[in-house]
Amino acid sequence: MTLEEKARQLDMYSGCSELLDANQGIDHTHAKPAAVFDPRRAEKALGTLGVGSIHDLYPSPQLYNRIQAWVIKSTRLGIPALFIEEGLHGYMAYNETVFPQSVNLASTWNTNLARETGAAIAAEARADGVDMILAPVLDIARDPRWGRVEEDFGEDPYLSGQMGLAYVEGMQGDSFDTDHTCIAEPKHFAALGSPESGLNTSPVHAGEREVRSIMLKSFEPAVREGHAMGIMAAYNDIDGIPCTANPWLLNTVLKGEWGFQGFVLSDLGAIRRLYDVHHVAASPAEAVCLAINSGVNMQFYDFDHATFQNAIIDGVKSGKISSATLDEAVSRVQRVKFLLGLFDHPFVDESLDQCARRSPEHLALSLEVARQSMCLLKNQDHLLPLKKDLACVAVIGPNANIDRLGDYADAARESPQEGMLEQIKKLVSPQTKILYADGSDIAAAVAQARKARVVIMGLGEWHGISGEGFDRSHFGLPGNQEATLKAVVGTGIPVVLVLQNGRALAIPWAAAHVPAILEAWYPGEFGGRAVAETLFGDNNPAGRLTVSFPKSMGQLPVYYNHSPSKGVRYVDGDDAPQFVFGSGLSYTTFKYDHLTVTPPGRAGGDVLVSFDLSNVGKCPGDEVAQLYVRQMVASVITPVRALKGFLRVHLQPGESKHVTFHLKQADLAVWDARQEWKVESGEYIVMVGGNSLAELSAEFTLEKPQLAPE
Repeated sequence: MTLEEKARQLDMYSGCSELLDANQGIDHTHAKPAAVFDPRRAEKALGTLGVGSIHDLYPSPQLYNRIQAWVIKSTRLGIPALFIEEGLHGYMAYNETVFPQSVNLASTWNTNLARETGAAIAAEARADGVDMILAPVLDIARDPRWGRVEEDFGEDPYLSGQMGLAYVEGMQGDSFDTDHTCIAEPKHFAALGSPESGLNTSPVHAGEREVRSIMLKSFEPAVREGHAMGIMAAYNDIDGIPCTANPWLLNTVLKGEWGFQGFVLSDLGAIRRLYDVHHVAASPAEAVCLAINSGVNMQFYDFDHATFQNAIIDGVKSGKISSATLDEAVSRVQRVKFLLGLFDHPFVDESLDQCARRSPEHLALSLEVARQSMCLLKNQDHLLPLKKDLACVAVIGPNANIDRLGDYADAARESPQEGMLEQIKKLVSPQTKILYADGSDIAAAVAQARKARVVIMGLGEWHGISGEGFDRSHFGLPGNQEATLKAVVGTGIPVVLVLQNGRALAIPWAAAHVPAILEAWYPGEFGGRAVAETLFGDNNPAGRLTVSFPKSMGQLPVYYNHSPSKGVRYVDGDDAPQFVFGSGLSYTTFKYDHLTVTPPGRAGGDVLVSFDLSNVGKCPGDEVAQLYVRQMVASVITPVRALKGFLRVHLQPGESKHVTFHLKQADLAVWDARQEWKVESGEYIVMVGGNSLAELSAEFTLEKPQLAPE
């Protein structure tokens, strides 16, 4: 390959903006279903040098085939293009399946659903020729002010790591060379979820131990075990070093220690930030050279194509970038294209899209994820489930008559038809009268509430105050929602609060005064149905919180796996969260009993943690059994408890199951004072239960630990 051809393979081009006439796009990122490809625009944009990747097109299979054929024909070496799009909770083309947001998927604590969701998204994308999806988000969400909490799998590295691993395995499958699998690209590498002041892209203040022990642990399984072939380098800096200029992060850890074989894509504009935000590069060309040398392999609309490509070409000629560094970057991009089979059979079956798009199986999966993600936080005096033959129900609030989808669902439309109001109407008896008020007029809401036997309040957030770029300095109920809630509760009519939101909300008044609270997050296109089924007993809730709910902003940060040296009280209150990590109620009751711990029988063996789990209530239900571990004395400070295992179990009334967790010694390793991973001998305590306050405990001694793998 020539130097110019190599530089081109590290560049990304916008499909709609650069390859299509303006009248061929629905908007600047989506082509029309019948869009016609004009080779003259491609000739002007690409010439004969080809292209690394194409983004923001969401092509029909016909359009994909025509563009790919042109790219191969026009390239001296016949190198195909990589087509990349968004697919965080559904392939983001028009009229594709919209799955519940990532926070919902995590709230199921069900890795099988994560694997199936990743596979479904990949199938819908690959049917259109899209080879790579920019997901999942594996940042650790430790600040609810940050608008992107909804995209994450929560505050815990083990849960995030296991859900992320399953998602990647589903998306990538057993082979990339298929018509239904895609390259997964975990993001944002790394630590974007813990920004200063909760503001997106802000600095992250953490030392190497915290970065390795918490912020990288959520990514490691997806790379080491799931063999993810894409990674997105983040905007932010960690301890003063930008991620796109951090060779320790991208080369030493990711590619060296973890053996990452894919390629690193910058986040959109992250290389440019080296020049105009971080000021660690004096020019655009210097920023490009710094990023390439640090381990970034492709830009994402950072600089115009001439600036980016000439910076690489001139950098090699001047010695600022070595030929070996450039060749490695290009090889990583080409490896992905070869694995996808693009060189052997680059075109898609144009009839496949009709089978994959919004298939019955995918729609059913979206609904099932929504059902399993419902988190019941309070149910005083068993107010829920409601009876379907109630005489009158008032449904009130800005989220009562809409299905909230969350961010990264721009191609879909939120509709009243799928909101909980319309779905409740379908579920209750014909004799039940349903009243509605949007809550904007408090007096009108109170008037409707007084006529009802039960009030269901649909409150929370929506896109525009939650999502990327929508960080909040206060995270209570926005607008007049709390005033409306207080007024309605003041009527004396029983109130059920249903929250749809992207982050943990501070709701201390509601927690104290509202008898029933259901956290629904952003439950996808069938979320209203899942909410209605849960409220009226057709779905027994078993979702569990993946983030702690603070009582106030003054408590921040609040997460369960804190240091034992953290204080416990302010002069005006304690530090306890409103709702703890891992919590969620059911319409039945579970009991944990007969906990036993068996230390390893050989060096390096697993610790076996066994117990009996019983449904001692009156209806079938799922319990999420959770295993936490505490090292009693360690060479460095370790958390008060840390999640090391979980399992979602379905039990009939009166049924018991014997559950055994295999606790790997490697999961007990600490980054010690010598900056090495080490499993230390000594006393440990394990705790099992239905949330992070798990109280059934037992101790064990680890006498001959095995050193954790490098």
